[in-house]
Amino acid sequence: MCGIIGISGFKQQQELYRERALKMAACIRHRGPDWSGIYSDDSMVLAHERLSIIDVEHGAQPLIDTKTGRVLCVNGEIYNHKELRGKLKWEHEWQTASDCEVILYLYDEYGPYCVEMLSGIFAFILYDKLKKEYFVARDHMGICPLYRGWDETGVMHISSEMKALDQYCPKIEEFPAGSYYYSTDRKIKRWYSPHWATTIPTEKVSLEKLREELEYAVKKQLMADVPYGVLISGGLDSSLIAAIACKMKEGKDPLHSFAVGLKDAPDLDYARKVAEFLGTRHHEILFTIQEGMDALKDVIYHLETFDVTTIRASTPMYLIARKIKAMGIKMVLSGEGSDEIFGGYLYFHMAPNAQELHEESVRKLFLLSKYDCLRANKATAAWGLETRVPFLDKEFMEYAMSIDPTDKLCPGKVIEKKILREAFAGYIPEEILRRQKEQFSDGVGYGWIDHLKKYTNEKVTDQMMNDAIIRFPAKTPLTKEEYYYREIFNALFHSPSAVETVPVGPSIACSTPTALRWSKEFQGKADPSGRAVNVHKMSKENI
Repeated sequence: MCGIIGISGFKQQQELYRERALKMAACIRHRGPDWSGIYSDDSMVLAHERLSIIDVEHGAQPLIDTKTGRVLCVNGEIYNHKELRGKLKWEHEWQTASDCEVILYLYDEYGPYCVEMLSGIFAFILYDKLKKEYFVARDHMGICPLYRGWDETGVMHISSEMKALDQYCPKIEEFPAGSYYYSTDRKIKRWYSPHWATTIPTEKVSLEKLREELEYAVKKQLMADVPYGVLISGGLDSSLIAAIACKMKEGKDPLHSFAVGLKDAPDLDYARKVAEFLGTRHHEILFTIQEGMDALKDVIYHLETFDVTTIRASTPMYLIARKIKAMGIKMVLSGEGSDEIFGGYLYFHMAPNAQELHEESVRKLFLLSKYDCLRANKATAAWGLETRVPFLDKEFMEYAMSIDPTDKLCPGKVIEKKILREAFAGYIPEEILRRQKEQFSDGVGYGWIDHLKKYTNEKVTDQMMNDAIIRFPAKTPLTKEEYYYREIFNALFHSPSAVETVPVGPSIACSTPTALRWSKEFQGKADPSGRAVNVHKMSKENI
């Protein structure tokens, strides 16, 4: 991952905004500790903090087109950059072997349409200094974070993370995933509108095609000129990604794998079995409840949220990321996105029919930029580590989300994500292939969530909860744990609109508020844990 900053629309005080951009960039230097770059003129400032993954020596940014003078600042990876080079019709003066440089020349030839050609994860700003126009775009799922804000004079500020905007912009908002902004039009346009988002698919699953598509997604995302590894929770999704990565990896050295948990956490045992089966060089990172508690404030600062399940799961991920980076690893693959695509959360056992399951999957996917994508990106970027998520590969999603949702239903004794398990039989140990869904914040050790609930219940009184609507009139906390995180968030972020970037709402076992009507057990409760209201036990008994 990298960090990008942009400021545009100022009429004067160029030096003031250049200095501001430098200060903003310093706020997100953790995302790109390898090098800093800046470009400025009388109407635009672009700053870049680089984490070098591809073309380590020559990929510094901002990149400048020597012919047109356009300037490019990117956070992300373009997995099909070599293929896209072959689609260019004009001659261009290439300066690097970077995967990002192709964006400059695609825009030159195809304009805004170039975004649809990209297979990858990205957030970028492209500035045309001759026309004084700029183009901002974000990837299909919002895997790379991006925010924009406006200062008191109306000057637009853009940043990979909200913290860089907080002290300057009273108005801040998340830049929407799958969208772009062209300064001449002065409005955001959605470029990613897949057909499966508005229809109920009818194509029956091909296990062979499902397997081939995921393998290809992993193969693309192994693109790196630096040491990389895999995260293994011991569950189905991360284990499959690790298995495919081991199969695709070139060279003799075994792949590094990493697992995190409290001592005797269920995930650690299962992850160890996966690593032994795959022959990875495995590393177990143990953390204590006190270490997790001590990190909470830093986690909320880096995550920029007070969402309960995100903070619960991000804390161990934040802690393991530091260890991984210390070992010289700069990129890891992870299993986020599978549960949304295949109906893998335990409450999906309660889906009344295929249409409801599919519609809930779509809702969950288009919220990922505020939850799992945010966690996977920011919890590791806090230490200059990049996380890639092959299940959310745009081309893999095109097939996986076009499967008839009837094939994804898991009523009665049908195990969740059955088609995914069947497609990859033999890739991982059978007991892992059949292991029931365990949410990451649960699997790292049940004592972690239990302690958080007990601790925050003691710190936040009943009277404080009764007065919560007075203390927090916007997005009032629903639980004592959320109240506790909200207090930390408000102490860290002071822009009046910072709170509006965080989603809130009742959730049981990670369901959306819409899906709460699937079960009477859910009514009037708000605990995102997979063990909430016995959903873990009820699902397990049905397998």
